[in-house]
Amino acid sequence: MSDVLSLVIKFYNDEYSDSLLYAELAKVEKDEKIKREFLRLARIEAKHAKFWLSFLERRGITPNKPKVKRWTIHVLKLMRKILGPGVVASLLEMGENSAIQKYFKFLTEHSQEFSPDEMEELKKIILEELEHEKFFYESKRRFHVENVRDFVLGMNDGLVEILGAVTGLSAVYPYSPRLVGISGLIVGVAGALSMAIGALISVRSQRQVSEAIRERTKVLFKVSPERAVKEVYEKLIEGGLPEEIAQEVSVKLKGKEEALIKLLVHEEEQNELRAALYTGLAYLVGVAFPVTPYFFARSSLTALPISVMLAGLALSIVATSVALISGISIKKKVAEMVVTGLGAAFLSYLFGHLMESVFNVSGL
Repeated sequence: MSDVLSLVIKFYNDEYSDSLLYAELAKVEKDEKIKREFLRLARIEAKHAKFWLSFLERRGITPNKPKVKRWTIHVLKLMRKILGPGVVASLLEMGENSAIQKYFKFLTEHSQEFSPDEMEELKKIILEELEHEKFFYESKRRFHVENVRDFVLGMNDGLVEILGAVTGLSAVYPYSPRLVGISGLIVGVAGALSMAIGALISVRSQRQVSEAIRERTKVLFKVSPERAVKEVYEKLIEGGLPEEIAQEVSVKLKGKEEALIKLLVHEEEQNELRAALYTGLAYLVGVAFPVTPYFFARSSLTALPISVMLAGLALSIVATSVALISGISIKKKVAEMVVTGLGAAFLSYLFGHLMESVFNVSGL
């Protein structure tokens, strides 16, 4: 079987599984608007699966019945119950974006494999996948989960950084586990506060910059509408639009103040307090995994492997969840996150040994 047909079989399996996934999510969804959308998406994904099945059958291939992604369904249902619909929307958006990229690449690299009718149908499928992504983006805005990515990254930072800290301290204080735990906790809280303040300042600064540009644009529009239109024209040219089209659009926008402002100003919709809360709490969640064993173990060297195991487990869960939804290799994603995280911890341990040897800290 050719690589092209093997790829199409994968597309068929993915679309079939996704149709069942959306149908299952609709069963447990309490929000009526999202429930209706999930059912609609289930029907559309089933139609996409039918297209790929027909594509294969016209070429004499009858694929096996697709295997349902039961783990994905269970993970998403659990996340929906614990974290709400917005987090699920964020994760599903990753998968939709992945499908869009795969289909577009397939269309451009293997266009000779399609009949004209099949070509048009695949273009429609890509457009429908783009519409899916738009729905998930709107759902994220509705449920204020623009900070989900920050939460995942913040948790990862807390895990890796504090695991590195307690690992290094374990080499320095092998018989003082509680001291290592308290030190790690202090560093973790300080790190969480630093991350939260950084997120607050970053988001607030971006909003203040946007507000300043908005006010400037309003003044410019009142004083010299022609100059405002010229700035729109220049922005469109910078974006790669042909000069004649940029000229036509900018002229048509003359007199439409709000439209001009939205085009010139990047709207920052994040709430700085929410961003700080998400980031700080995520960091603390990450801190809890490597630090906790040091408050119960008799020695740091006893706590260390438990700490590493818990951190590795947490990193694996995060990586698996992202991989399941994104449609990427679970093994590669888990290996990437676990190896980098534990690798940093190992280097910290070596550095801790070096400091203990140089300064004889444990003997002080």
